[in-house]
Amino acid sequence: MKKFALLFTTKNRKEDLDFTLKKIGYLLERPDVECLVCDDASEDGTTDFLAQQYPNIQRLRNETTQGLIYSRNRLMAATQAEYAISLDDDLHFITQNPLEKIETYFQNHPECSVLSFRIFWAKYEPDSTATQQQPHRVKSFAGGAHVWRVSDWHKIPPYPEWFFFYGEEDFASYHLYKINKQVHYFPEILVNHRVDLLARKKNADYQVRIRRSLRSGWYLYFLFYPKRIIPNRLAYTFWVQFSKRTLKGDWKATLAIFQALSDVIRNFGKLMKHSNRFSREEYRNYFNLPETKLYWKPSDENHDK
Repeated sequence: MKKFALLFTTKNRKEDLDFTLKKIGYLLERPDVECLVCDDASEDGTTDFLAQQYPNIQRLRNETTQGLIYSRNRLMAATQAEYAISLDDDLHFITQNPLEKIETYFQNHPECSVLSFRIFWAKYEPDSTATQQQPHRVKSFAGGAHVWRVSDWHKIPPYPEWFFFYGEEDFASYHLYKINKQVHYFPEILVNHRVDLLARKKNADYQVRIRRSLRSGWYLYFLFYPKRIIPNRLAYTFWVQFSKRTLKGDWKATLAIFQALSDVIRNFGKLMKHSNRFSREEYRNYFNLPETKLYWKPSDENHDK
């Protein structure tokens, strides 16, 4: 039984995954660490590559594409480690020797179930890594840059696989709140997500990402929000998206908005069946928590002390 698990989901990104594994190679050599990779039906030879180059890594493979959330559930169910660290395949630690920091924080904060890391989004590492930010409780966590106390993951329902992509972090965070467990932002650990955010708009999956992101947010309304709040929240977010995208001529995003609405209608019965609503007081207290921190850059420090 290992103390730490490093968990990766991947699909057709062999080079990104290889880069990440090389960056964390010193962690893979530790006797208290296991590494598991779930290959979601890659067609670029990822699984064979791992078998040849990283034989000590545990390999799971979906023979047909099942989605990110399904793969994360497989990984979390497979590990018996005490702490499970989920990283995107295009993300690596900048902070050296992060595991002791993780363990110490969990030991000192038994109320905490999930730690969310400080994330620098760019194709390059930052010139400065120093921060004056302090750990604190937040609403939710970053899906590809966090660590679970595994015993607490088993206390709530698994991630909703029918979401397919996006939304599982808030789903878990809402359930944790209902059992008096917490999510904390842990800026002591800095990671580099090797993504060009501006270039993402030009990617072929731009419309798909918007659709899945919107529908997951709307799914969560129907699963957790008090019923009286849902109509206003749904109308408000629809108008924000319409004014931000449709009125500016973004027709791909406009189609995604209406596709997301159709997804909600199609899954309405499932949403009602699996709802676990906040009381009005729970809702108010939860949304008074500090916001989830997903983006960091050195220039923010003067405004984020």
